This record gives sequence, C-alpha cells and structure tokens, in this order.
Amino acid sequence: MSDPVRDRLAALLAPLGEGWEILPCDPELADTAAFCAAYGVAPEDAANTLLVAGRADPPPLAACLVLATTRLDVNRAVRDRLGTRKASFAPPELTRALTGMELGGVTVLGLPAGLPLWIDAAVMGRERVIIGGGSRSWKVRLPPALLLRIEGAEVVEGLANVSPPREP
Repeated sequence: MSDPVRDRLAALLAPLGEGWEILPCDPELADTAAFCAAYGVAPEDAANTLLVAGRADPPPLAACLVLATTRLDVNRAVRDRLGTRKASFAPPELTRALTGMELGGVTVLGLPAGLPLWIDAAVMGRERVIIGGGSRSWKVRLPPALLLRIEGAEVVEGLANVSPPREP
C-alpha cells in the first residue's frame, strides 16, 4: 500500500544520491527524546529542524538543523544571521503554514524555495543522522554530506551550543 507522504519523501531524497533510508515512526514517538529511546538511536545522531523568525516586518525566516544534544543559539548566531535585533523560534502555526508539516516531523526536505537552510557544523561531524521525514510517521537516516545537496543549504559554525545535561 502506497503512502503519499512517504512517496513524496522518496521523491525529494532521490536527487540527493544514495545512502539514505526512510524509517517508519509511531507518530506518538516522533518527538526526539521519545524516538531515540523507543528506537535505540543515540541522541547525538538525531537532528532537529527548527524554523526561526526575526522580529521585523516582514519577518526574515530560516530553517536550522541542529543535533538533539545541542541548543540552537537563537539570541546570537541566528539573530545576527537574520540581521535583526531579536529572533525567536517560529510558532507552530507559522511552521505549519509555511512548511505544511507538524512539529516532530519537520524536515529540511521540500522547504519553500528561497528559505535559507542553516546546518550546524556539528551535524556534519556525524557519520549518519536521523532527521524528520515531513510527518510524524516518518524519519530519514542519511549521511550528513547529502544535506549539502539541498538548495540553499549552508553549514554554519557555532549555530548551536552543547546543551547542559538534563535533570533526571
């Protein structure tokens, strides 16, 4: 049985070359921590796509890809790159409207034309990473080098910082 989201995902991945794989995901386990625990994935091999917006009219936007073990530096790195005095994570409604994707499933694949994609340099240091698949039902495992084949993708040193350990 064909799944339209999976089919679209495969079509977006095909031009990137070989080495990727599409993984099914229980939508209830799509959030990074739950996914990693349930599927035995090391958090340092999971990467999250986050939409950010600068405070201006109209707001400049960008998509950022960072490892789950890091924290996006919205207050410095993102703000400076957007060229605004303030920046923040885009609200879920804006993310949904702009990408057509729900949080927990946002992917760097198939983003709107002209939307910059900033990839934290730490992502590139991993052998393979798990990224969102465009819905909460799919994830993608791929070598990070394939991400550089996405139009508008740029590696940014210092885009994210190592997260402090979480309290149990």
